[in-house]
Amino acid sequence: MNEIVGTLPRQFYWKGLHVPFIAPWSRERSPASTIIRVGQGIGYAGEVSAADRRHGNLWIRQAAVRGAGDPDLAGVHPLRQRQAMSHMLCQVCGKSTFDSDFVRWGERHLFLVRAVEGRPIGEGERTTTPPVCRPCAIESVGVCPHLRKGYTAALVKCAQPWGIAGIVYDPRTLKPILPDTKDRLTEASFNSRLIRWTLAARDVTTLHGCTTIDLEQLAAQGVTA
Repeated sequence: MNEIVGTLPRQFYWKGLHVPFIAPWSRERSPASTIIRVGQGIGYAGEVSAADRRHGNLWIRQAAVRGAGDPDLAGVHPLRQRQAMSHMLCQVCGKSTFDSDFVRWGERHLFLVRAVEGRPIGEGERTTTPPVCRPCAIESVGVCPHLRKGYTAALVKCAQPWGIAGIVYDPRTLKPILPDTKDRLTEASFNSRLIRWTLAARDVTTLHGCTTIDLEQLAAQGVTA
């Protein structure tokens, strides 16, 4: 929990690529855990740690030893994603995005997401992708294989907590229900009964006051919209 606002976390590089702050590493393994029924929801057998829950929601367990082993550049570490969302940290370098650009942009954060067809970020759109600082955004679109296939960027006035994304367990059988999606995760809002049966892996927010921007112009001018 020490890699949050106030200090710049150590930066890691792998084969010439900047390893994102939210990326998991091979030695950050998930311990064996048994899911059980706890009231009208799920819990861990022998659950004792307050770190297992946030706002009453059960979270996936995963070791936090950033830099240990090999990075999974396309993966997401649950705790660091949550930290980045909660504190508006750059998903790449881990520093606060409440910076000089935030002030210059009229107190707005920069969000950058993959969009193969270039669809802009819409008002109220849900995302599990944390914000990014200007230098890391410009760096990412040049080197990230996923973003090179297409991306969209926007300045966002407000990122509102909406719910979680995770693995839903059947209330009757306690077997995981895995959707046919790439990450196999299901989104559940804070107001949904489903959230009690969801093992959280990501924070989900909705984005408001969105203004689409051109990152190439941002890189050339240093200032935008």
